[in-house]
Amino acid sequence: MGRSCYQVIGSQPHFMTCSTVEWIPLFSHPQLAAILLDSLQFLQDQDRLTLHSYVVMENHIHLIASAEDLSKQIGQFKSFTARSIVDWLKTNTPKSYWLERLATAKLAHKTGQRYQVWQEGSHPQVITSEDMLRQKIAYIHNNPVKRGYVDDPAHWRYSSCRDYLGETGLLPVSILG
Repeated sequence: MGRSCYQVIGSQPHFMTCSTVEWIPLFSHPQLAAILLDSLQFLQDQDRLTLHSYVVMENHIHLIASAEDLSKQIGQFKSFTARSIVDWLKTNTPKSYWLERLATAKLAHKTGQRYQVWQEGSHPQVITSEDMLRQKIAYIHNNPVKRGYVDDPAHWRYSSCRDYLGETGLLPVSILG
């Protein structure tokens, strides 16, 4: 497997996307979306990650975040949330179609696990300018509108859009720009 052209550069803010394997819509279940939000909150509470913008969609998340070792923090986030999601599915839906799909989607070289939740990588892109920052925040906040889920980005509860409008969202964010 070749090395990715996407790399984290320093501790400056990066735009990232984390997607489920086979685009399985795990986060359409509110308890599974809550696992992501709780995990991001934990990283912020531990001063391991600064979250600037986010959206949780049914099968992926977009975020702008910064950290001293962002790759490590996102890797740990994905590992912890994957275990938590699988545990939740085993407990609440033991004969789940989703568990079956997570097992069949697991890449062959992932020999130490039975399931795979996340696609490999997060495609980090360093935020290099104010224009890029504005474009990425707009992209994040308008993702649910583009998908046809809401008409107004502020109506999507799993997003930092409300924070950027001066309201309180589900997670605190450090607003940029």
